[in-house]
Amino acid sequence: MKLVILEPLGVEQEKLLALAEEKLTDRVEIEAYDTRVTDADALAERAKDADIVVLSNLPFRREVMERCPNLKMISVAFTGVDHVDMDYCRERGILVSNCAGYSNTAVSELVFGLALSLYRRIIECDRAVRAGKDKTGLVGLELAGKTFGIIGMGAIGTRTAQLAKAFGCRVLGFNRSPKQVEGVRMVELDELLRESDIASLHVPLTEQTRGMIGEREIGLMKPSAILINTARGPVVDSAALAAALKEGRLAGAAVNVYETEPPIPQDHPLLSAPHVAATPHVAFATKEALYQRAVIVFDNVAGYLDGKPQNVM
Repeated sequence: MKLVILEPLGVEQEKLLALAEEKLTDRVEIEAYDTRVTDADALAERAKDADIVVLSNLPFRREVMERCPNLKMISVAFTGVDHVDMDYCRERGILVSNCAGYSNTAVSELVFGLALSLYRRIIECDRAVRAGKDKTGLVGLELAGKTFGIIGMGAIGTRTAQLAKAFGCRVLGFNRSPKQVEGVRMVELDELLRESDIASLHVPLTEQTRGMIGEREIGLMKPSAILINTARGPVVDSAALAAALKEGRLAGAAVNVYETEPPIPQDHPLLSAPHVAATPHVAFATKEALYQRAVIVFDNVAGYLDGKPQNVM
């Protein structure tokens, strides 16, 4: 049986292969690529003989999988699987597993890095120092006492709530299915948006969440509020968000995800909007999280080989 790792996973190749050997022993032949390609022909060439493939967030569509006759399992080194053609996988009986949980701490910590960047105007402070200026006009805000709204109370949302409580915030939560979380007052989405000083998104991208935060929802927020998106780009209407920032109807936004993977087009509306802290989809990317992700990837493969699949989507 052949396993193909289609792209780098953020762990040194030697460590990655040693981990694979530890978890899988000699049950599979492993081929690992240390470069990333997105072209369908190139992906199909890499995966053509694979029984199992490992990928992170490469687009893996029907046109590629149709050229992989042996493919039986996809171990996705990511939480979301919206970049994999799940309908085709179901048609063919290809098992897909994900890496839920690997980045709970990494993502939730970045949320507060971004919140503090906006509240304490860290980017502006850095620019002021480099330009030979002083602190004039750079008065910030404190997190303590603010209302922190969390949209999506899964594992990352729950961890974010714990950190928000540690900062002294009042925490509101919204979840599409009923859920109770200790220390969090669960409310409907509109109420959360109206009351929150900071609203942070933690939902997967589905047909139900695509465009979840649009012009109407942004219009419910306080002019002094900030919106943080470390979930998926298409959950938010970027044009509506940029317009609200430019018109002063929203105080700030922190964005880690976009409609496409970075680099994003230079005419993206958020790049010309004021009071935006932007990062290139790095919320998950810590050394600790990436190693834990690799552990889960190979545990998922081992589970499949043992007839006990886990983290099945």
